[in-house]
Amino acid sequence: MKKFIMLLPIFLTACTTLQTSSEYLLRGDGYFQDGKPQKAIEAYNRALELNPDNLEGYASRGAVYYFTGDYDKAEQDFLRVLYKNPYQVDAYTAYASTLAAKGDFENALEVLNLALQLRPSKPEIFFSRAGVYFMLGRFNDAVRDYTSVINLSPAAEVYNARGAAYERMGKTDLAQKDFEEAKTGRMPEKLNVYSMID
Repeated sequence: MKKFIMLLPIFLTACTTLQTSSEYLLRGDGYFQDGKPQKAIEAYNRALELNPDNLEGYASRGAVYYFTGDYDKAEQDFLRVLYKNPYQVDAYTAYASTLAAKGDFENALEVLNLALQLRPSKPEIFFSRAGVYFMLGRFNDAVRDYTSVINLSPAAEVYNARGAAYERMGKTDLAQKDFEEAKTGRMPEKLNVYSMID
């Protein structure tokens, strides 16, 4: 009994130093927020070593790869999430953003349309699709989707984006109205496009 009591503090100390996959995810998130993407990737890699089924780890690592311009690796991580959970709407949006960044706008639209079938009222999907339409020069479609976002969750960046589409269409009066609305401060500055977890 005495031996057990003496070993108990050692055992408890060892348990408190063990890291879990979730702890590494949190560490990775912190590194990424602090502008240390390589350290974030290392933390996410460790989280995935500890739990290869942790879809949040793949989604988070994919986001870091996306924001650092490594679109092929981002695409692999987002596809892994979608393969395991085809109902993860944010992964569709992130995957589509990766395709668009690589210049594959038509496939990006297909992916975003799938996401809208799953969540037809999610403003982030409309915002992403509007951006793809804008890149394709389909400004009427872009305006329609930006308007959907404004109706669901107005943000200054959305008014600015719609204003830019109106400018391309030669509707400078509507563009100016949107640019002015964006400056009012009556709404958030940004739409939370890359919230990977619902």
